[in-house]
Amino acid sequence: MKLPEVRGALTLDRPLADLTWLRVGGPADALFQPADLDDLSAFLAALPSDVPVFPMGVGSNLIVRDGGLRAVVVRLGRGFNAIEIDGDRIHAGAAALDAHVARKAAQAGLDLTFLRTIPGSIGGAVKMNAGCYGSYVADHLVEVQAVARTGEIVTIPAADLGFAYRSSTISEDMIVTRATFRAGAGAPEALDAKMAEQLAKRDATQPTRDRSAGSTFRNPAGHSSTGRADDTHDLKAWKVIDDAGMRGATLGGAVMSPKHPNFLVNQGGATAADLEGLGEEVRKKVFDASGLTLEWEIMRVGDNLS
Repeated sequence: MKLPEVRGALTLDRPLADLTWLRVGGPADALFQPADLDDLSAFLAALPSDVPVFPMGVGSNLIVRDGGLRAVVVRLGRGFNAIEIDGDRIHAGAAALDAHVARKAAQAGLDLTFLRTIPGSIGGAVKMNAGCYGSYVADHLVEVQAVARTGEIVTIPAADLGFAYRSSTISEDMIVTRATFRAGAGAPEALDAKMAEQLAKRDATQPTRDRSAGSTFRNPAGHSSTGRADDTHDLKAWKVIDDAGMRGATLGGAVMSPKHPNFLVNQGGATAADLEGLGEEVRKKVFDASGLTLEWEIMRVGDNLS
């Protein structure tokens, strides 16, 4: 594969397992880590249009299959992780960690505390309309800066991103590079206390010390365009998994966490096929038990081994 010249790092046939939280998966055709916005734009403009592109954050919500990924994976780094405060607005690079943005905002007396316990980076949070404790990205986002597959740098208002429960209409090959949020005011000490309480609650109920990718399946419920659940139909994925007898279920090195059955865990030596296979078995058992079809929240990409 002949690829454009870059100022950042470009690595061919790059294994991806060490870049994901689940530590599984084969190699990408190439991994590109752009030096800055202009480097990314120029690369995409010069890249042949038939070469697929896959934006990747910190791999917190991702299974890369064992056969790897036939694409150029773009992973943003230090040139894209700045966090700036301007009045009631927070400008965050797509590579900034959600938790860091929450803390920096709190220091400035701005409430984005819902981001504190969400694993991953801002680019992924925007794309999947991440949310926690009743607040979602859609509630606070003003606009994003992104680079289209053609290399064009664009600014997109939040209203044009088609937010819904755990989703947006951002195309798979468009790379979010920066997000601007608006947040309400709060006393820094109170916001810190709120985040500490959230962390304690998370650690008490979720397997935070295990190798997982966060929630495996979406809650099977109706939701508003911002992501809020309709409480009259609000079923929890963990409950229907538990009711189907799949808490603690295993396949190879994969397990549905005994602590929280909606967490798929690599307990040691799991392959991507183990993890995805166990997830599919959970979906089957839940459907058989309740008639509900669970939808994956973890993204699965790439090829299976032949």
